[in-house]
Amino acid sequence: MQNNMYSYQMTLEGEVLRVGFNRTLPAQGDRIIKDALEVLNQMIDSGQITGGKRILIDGAQSVPVAYVLSHKLVHLYEIVAVLDPKLGSKIGTPTGAIRYKTYIVTSAHGSPEFKVGDLVETKESQNERSPIKVVLCGPPQSGKSCLREGLKQSILGTLGAPYPYVITACPDGEGSWYQKTYEQNQELATDNKYCQRSNVTPEFAQEAAQWVKNANQLINIVDVGGKITPENETIMQPASHAVILAGDTTKFAEWEEFCQKLNLKIVAKIHSQLDATEDEVILADDWKQNTNELLETAPLLTGSVHRLERAEDLSTRPMIKALADVLIHLTKC
Repeated sequence: MQNNMYSYQMTLEGEVLRVGFNRTLPAQGDRIIKDALEVLNQMIDSGQITGGKRILIDGAQSVPVAYVLSHKLVHLYEIVAVLDPKLGSKIGTPTGAIRYKTYIVTSAHGSPEFKVGDLVETKESQNERSPIKVVLCGPPQSGKSCLREGLKQSILGTLGAPYPYVITACPDGEGSWYQKTYEQNQELATDNKYCQRSNVTPEFAQEAAQWVKNANQLINIVDVGGKITPENETIMQPASHAVILAGDTTKFAEWEEFCQKLNLKIVAKIHSQLDATEDEVILADDWKQNTNELLETAPLLTGSVHRLERAEDLSTRPMIKALADVLIHLTKC
């Protein structure tokens, strides 16, 4: 049950309960405990969690949260088991190493098969994750800064997702501080934006390129200026992927050519429509199963996003949520 009203989140997928802290709503331990219990009770009362042979818990837990989960679930299931990411057999594949997820039984009663301390190995694999460096690019006034903030919040709100590290590689004054400041004080944000704005010089481009090269989070998002220039070429060179956002679809071709010249895999082409009322999301067929093969010839995601405006919560827009899912998936490929 992913609800941004709660500081702790859960969702049930088959026999796996995926859990984690809501990074968009930081809270103290007492609030987290109350929220965890509330969400769990709602899932039980609604019939999502019904009890049975076993439940497997996958995700970050504080010690108090673990006590709450165990206390509630042990009365419903014969065994409760918790993921240990260091366990499980590891095998090599043509696309990288994978390890099958393995859980340790932490409570057992009425189970003829398992006792406390036994291991439950599943067929769910956890790939060795790969860092991605994704450039958000396209013509000016397309809404890239708004997309960047909405995308960051959408990834932060996704259970189990890596932290999205944002690099502002365009000195337009709209750093990571800008969106939140704009929501609270539009005049202050605008004044500070113009005070901090400067030109993209070759020296800045070289420095920004080092930021991109040295970025070591699993998801790195690089926001660049809206022109095809030698400076942007320098900045984008160390990246691995690109997302193209354009209000004018005739501009896609030149940005595609620019990205292909730099050997960037184009993840998405998105039409930014200010006056539209809904998104259009088109994902390539079997994109999760054939990710790398598809990326050699075409984007995984196309379509449109509507009304990228500041001071709005963009994280739940269908296109932005789809893009967040694609970027998270790419770290597993």
